Amino acid sequence: MQKIAIYFLFLFSTVMAHCQLPCGIYDDAMRIRMIEEHVLTITKTMNFIKDNQGNENQSFQIVRWTMSKEEHAQEIQNIISEYFLTQRIKINDKDSLYLQKLQLLHVILLDAMKCKQTIDTSHANNLLTNLNSFVNLYFDEHGKSHLNDLKNK
Repeated sequence: MQKIAIYFLFLFSTVMAHCQLPCGIYDDAMRIRMIEEHVLTITKTMNFIKDNQGNENQSFQIVRWTMSKEEHAQEIQNIISEYFLTQRIKINDKDSLYLQKLQLLHVILLDAMKCKQTIDTSHANNLLTNLNSFVNLYFDEHGKSHLNDLKNK
């Protein structure tokens, strides 16, 4: 009997869960700031790699900076996929911007992928432009104000 009760408790708790972590832990504006920081790091690494191409004395550093660039691009993809797409963007018939938000998040994922593949800073610039477009669709005025407060700290 006790095993059956535990089974139903487990089944019920599994069915009712909808977030990877309890709601209210994350801050949307903070996630945007994290993405912006990753993009700035990617841009810095791209410029370092460009400036040091062909310099044999820097070949080990170029490998390290390339790996760092790819890790930061992956972190952007993780935040977009695991946070925004999985937990924050909800299927909602009343949200007329739902498809636009999905499209922008997909483009941001592609921009991050291109940042992994190249040292062309235009991909990082595009990522920031698309991120700003997403911010304008996603946040209300209060959310934008909170994001600006974080930027000014």
